Amino acid sequence: MTSIDSFSARQFRDLFRSTLLNNVLPFWLQHGFDREHGGIITSLDQDGKVLDTDKSIWFQGRTAWMYATAAKTYGPHEGWLNFAHSCLDFIERHATGPDGKLYFTVTRDGKPLRMRRYVYSEAFAAQGNAAMYRVTQEKVFLDRVLKYLGQYLRYSFTPGLIPPKVDANTRPMVGLGPYMFALHICSNTLEIAGDVEVAGKRCSEWIEWSIHSIKHFFYKPDLDVLLETVGESGEILDHFDGRTLNPGHAIECAWFMMHEGMRISRAEWIELGCKILDAMWKRGWDQEHGGIYYFRDLNSGPVQEYWHDMKFWWPQCEALIANLLAYRLTSHSRYLKQFQQLAVWSFEHFADPQHGEWYGYLHRDGTPSVRLKGNMWKGPYHLPRMLWYCEQLLSKMLAETI
Repeated sequence: MTSIDSFSARQFRDLFRSTLLNNVLPFWLQHGFDREHGGIITSLDQDGKVLDTDKSIWFQGRTAWMYATAAKTYGPHEGWLNFAHSCLDFIERHATGPDGKLYFTVTRDGKPLRMRRYVYSEAFAAQGNAAMYRVTQEKVFLDRVLKYLGQYLRYSFTPGLIPPKVDANTRPMVGLGPYMFALHICSNTLEIAGDVEVAGKRCSEWIEWSIHSIKHFFYKPDLDVLLETVGESGEILDHFDGRTLNPGHAIECAWFMMHEGMRISRAEWIELGCKILDAMWKRGWDQEHGGIYYFRDLNSGPVQEYWHDMKFWWPQCEALIANLLAYRLTSHSRYLKQFQQLAVWSFEHFADPQHGEWYGYLHRDGTPSVRLKGNMWKGPYHLPRMLWYCEQLLSKMLAETI
């Protein structure tokens, strides 16, 4: 087995740490922090100029998680904690709709714009409050974690609470997303608050159930694939929805499993995560131009979405975490090679050395499709989370070689 030498590990560790602390976190703190109305504005141009003042609620929670986590990891930073507090306060003041569900988007000053079917605003509100609880130990944040996590779990897994995407009587479907994020947010909550009970199960039970459901319904070892959408019994749907694969999403799910397997020493979860990573790397990596494709077809046929062959920033981030974590857990050289290959490619193509941060959207050949640095889906989450997680892993690896 090939080992990463201390020089290479130190180079990557220093690159990730410097990019996080001196580039990405300062960019959003300077340009995205709305000091007048609170919270974060994420729709920013290349140089940080505001392009649109509407706010996504899920990014209030995401931003709070990232900046509170940074403060916990690297030491107290008044600007980071103020930013995190402001985002969480904005949720409490402006995000709740008449039925108790959180909006997806609001205006800059908090007037409602859009309520989506999904409950990812709740999931990230729980995650942001959990990170703040870890820093402050103030019970108000833990209470919010349990409230929002409970809402997420009840809506996601109680039949009929979320309207189906298509008529369930005609074509019942099940999506991967709710299960993989239940795994992630319950793992996050358990690490911070202990094995608390939420929506009828303890966090450990939700984690076990989520991984079992993902393996049973979505993972198809005979086809070497993790599906995004299946029938209600896990059957393959021979339609665009059923055949469309999202390699970045599946690889993110893989490292969620590996992380939890590492946390509690469950070898079968680590093995399952590695198998999913292997399968989706083979399907997702662009052999000609480099980078992870956005969508692929189960049978290697045409994909409906016209952006299928673009390179978005976040699948690269998730694949970097997954490969480095898989290498740490298994020492298999292929994961180290894939991590190094993708890290070099990503920094060469996404990073903006002039203004900071990363572009979000590249054409297949790696050239920028648009110069913006943020919108309702891109902000300080996937990139800084990857930089933070990988920097922490590399630091541990370096410490183990001393």
